Amino acid sequence: MNQETEKRLNDLLERVTELRESVYREGTKTFSKWKKDIKRDEFNASAQNLAYYLALRRRDIRELQSELTPWGLSSLGRSESRTLNNLDAVLASLSAIAGRDSQWTYPSHASHILGKEQLSKNANQQFGAKPKNRHTRIMVTLPTEAAKNAELLRKLVSSGMNVARINCAHDDAATWKKMVDNVRKAAEAEQTEVKILMDIAGPKIRTDWVFTTLKKPKVRPGDRWHLTKDNDNLPLQDDSNVTAGCSILEIFETLEKGDPVLYDDGTIESEVEKITDSGAVLKVKRTRTGKSVRVKAEKGLNFPNSQFDLEMLTEQDKEDLGFAVEHADILGLSFVKDADDIKKVQKELVSLTDEKRAAEISLMAKIETVQAVENLPAIIMTAAGKNPFSVMIARGDLAVETGYSRLAELQQEIMWICEACDIPVVWGTEVLDNMVSSGIPTRAEVTDAAESERAECVMLNKGDYLPEGVAFLSEILEKMQEHQYKKTPRLRALSIAKDK
Repeated sequence: MNQETEKRLNDLLERVTELRESVYREGTKTFSKWKKDIKRDEFNASAQNLAYYLALRRRDIRELQSELTPWGLSSLGRSESRTLNNLDAVLASLSAIAGRDSQWTYPSHASHILGKEQLSKNANQQFGAKPKNRHTRIMVTLPTEAAKNAELLRKLVSSGMNVARINCAHDDAATWKKMVDNVRKAAEAEQTEVKILMDIAGPKIRTDWVFTTLKKPKVRPGDRWHLTKDNDNLPLQDDSNVTAGCSILEIFETLEKGDPVLYDDGTIESEVEKITDSGAVLKVKRTRTGKSVRVKAEKGLNFPNSQFDLEMLTEQDKEDLGFAVEHADILGLSFVKDADDIKKVQKELVSLTDEKRAAEISLMAKIETVQAVENLPAIIMTAAGKNPFSVMIARGDLAVETGYSRLAELQQEIMWICEACDIPVVWGTEVLDNMVSSGIPTRAEVTDAAESERAECVMLNKGDYLPEGVAFLSEILEKMQEHQYKKTPRLRALSIAKDK
């Protein structure tokens, strides 16, 4: 080793040592703040690793990664579930290459896979035992038909459904009970386990009603439409032909001219042109089709630039929770913004049951707003510190809230954070959407489905070809698990690499 190479190696060793010490110091300080609120002993090690991982990711280590690569060492890019172990292994190797005595030792195999094993255990608890030929489970949103059609449930289970999702924003308790019964019967008939998720609607902002003088209330780019809290003085005096009502008054207190307003997951993108006494006049900037789009009641509204504080649980949600704690295996929480929202749910569960039973209930937070992404570590600590917990990447609302260009990076960041603390993840929204609707997948959605194998569970929404979609997704996931685990490639022999 020449002098220049030796100097470069020793400098690299010092920098990684300094990084390791800083990560340990900051992570230990963070974990000490969290520890007093963690009631589940099995979450302690996971929370501690998250603290170290967050300390590591506060730094830009791209240059360090590049300098480590020529030495055949870890790029530090796979540190999620074993942050300190990975740093220790790099330091041990650098010290050996430099011929220096070192305090750093290689971690044992058992400690190195501890995070992976805990994540697997948590996934089993949340979503049921791992299927025979894949580690990623399949969740299916049940249509109303599932309450009457027991054969549909049998087909879904036999095709590979592992979790049945009941969306409490639709139907009623009587219908949900029939769905639950049919799922349990189908699982018993197929001699398998199927978990039931009941997704509590939460503070979703929607159009309550639509008023128009038109036969079909459509708008196109350049048109104006009115969003109002007032249904007593119709028609409103402006140049719009469509008025939609919204009963959540908090949104009108913060809306300002120029704010974006998105309808139905971005099908219509509008901008506030004028604030009025009764609401706001919106100008349509674009539509998903580029043509006219019909405005309907009970469609979602998003306000990406507006901050308003909505109650986490409506009175209807509280009533639905009462049903869910009796019949569901997992409670899905929609539109979680921060740790306080989780605390409100946990408090409500105690009032419905008791401290012991409330702590046993599995929770799932749907991450679908910018606020939720920014507060994700605090959300995880509050939820997983007391309850079995998982996260759903609700890509529909998240894309609308953050912009489509940011969705790709955000879904990866969410998965990294969750892996760092052994939290199972559900990959949701429009997976194989065309396949489930028409029976034929698009090329792009097949690629998306393959990428979803990095999560512990993938969600399909309802459609006419739902059993076929489940079977097709199961086949993709089985193939992909041979090639990849999380962000780590698995180097099985490739047929394309054979010597011809």
